[in-house]
Amino acid sequence: MPPELRPPAVAGSFYPAAPRHLLAEVDDLLREATVSLRPSLRRAPKALIVPHAGFRYSGPVAASAYTLLTPYAETFRRVVLLGPSHRAYFHGVALPEATAFETPLGVVGVDVEAAALVPDVPRLAAAHAREHSLEVELPFLVRVLPRFSIVPLVVGDADDDLVAAVVDALWGGPETLIVVSSDLSHYLTYEQARRVDAETASRIVDLSPVPLRHDQACGATPVNGLLAVARRRRLRPLRVDLRSSGDTAGSRDQVVGYGAFAFYEEDVDAD
Repeated sequence: MPPELRPPAVAGSFYPAAPRHLLAEVDDLLREATVSLRPSLRRAPKALIVPHAGFRYSGPVAASAYTLLTPYAETFRRVVLLGPSHRAYFHGVALPEATAFETPLGVVGVDVEAAALVPDVPRLAAAHAREHSLEVELPFLVRVLPRFSIVPLVVGDADDDLVAAVVDALWGGPETLIVVSSDLSHYLTYEQARRVDAETASRIVDLSPVPLRHDQACGATPVNGLLAVARRRRLRPLRVDLRSSGDTAGSRDQVVGYGAFAFYEEDVDAD
């Protein structure tokens, strides 16, 4: 395999490896996604927060955010994708050495020119090699957006301000979508998770300046970075979906929380 191509790491575990099975599952999730706000939203979101677990667990919640892109699919040409590192420890934020990501649904190119806008961000193949937080978003993006490239950024031990600066540098115009990949609470009981995740969701929607902790969201650092930019740019966030693995496909003894949020650059007409 060419060294510039990053192969899938979790195909066959987090989502189907067979293209036809993956295609069917993603299309089913998008078709079944019910978003009560969608009929009253009259512009494209600038940013999303979406979960990144196995599709049977978090796929329905992720799909509820991605379906918001469908009416504006032709608008987006670049997706700045940020997610936390689960497998490699490093300081800061890392780009891949690869220039394309392979998926069962095709190859997604890395926007090398856009990546050059953050010259202080290193390229670390090890940060991306086994990381699932970015990879699991690609099948949804491939099905929703007809033509796009990505700026894939894995966030390690980093300051929220550094992430905010990277997001600002890559903000672009209407052609650029920011996607932050993060689950919420982990391994609480169902009722405990409902309370904790509701509080986390409220802080996201309120653009709270109090940083989220990693026990509230595993992608707390990229979420906090996005929220800092959203406050400065006066974005309006909306809660799209909030559930847990206890609502989708898992036991209610210990659950993982999932939230979907959309951020808009101007006020939207939403009931």
